[in-house]
Amino acid sequence: MKIRVEKLRMLLMAGSVIGLIDALYLTWMKITNNPHMCIQGLGDCFTVNTSKYSEIDGIPVALIGAVAYIFLFLLLIVENRSDFLKSNSDLFIFGITLSGTLFSAYLTYIELLVLRMICPFCMVSAITILILLVISIIRLIKYQPENIT
Repeated sequence: MKIRVEKLRMLLMAGSVIGLIDALYLTWMKITNNPHMCIQGLGDCFTVNTSKYSEIDGIPVALIGAVAYIFLFLLLIVENRSDFLKSNSDLFIFGITLSGTLFSAYLTYIELLVLRMICPFCMVSAITILILLVISIIRLIKYQPENIT
């Protein structure tokens, strides 16, 4: 049982690193305003990343995503260091991934139905956070202390 819990933890850590790299790339693209960072012929990430929806009060949404991925990764590193975190880290991880998935769903809606453009890097982030949500739900349901025998 302990091996499965650790495997899920490693999957969450790997996913958070993938999401972080993607979010940092999008943040750098936003800050530098560089259209050449997009993959030509594969969507229009530059238009999406420079739209009015790509910021909240001047803060790039990609940077907000990067902070969330960093926080998730750090939480996974320290989750076994205190009784409080041992008891609550699964809920915190679920909360972060659920919030990220809901926000990504909103941004995907904006991409598809408002801007009518697709940003491949944004889709990578949306898929990554969705996968992390599924893993966090599995971990939350299957591996609660009262379910481990």
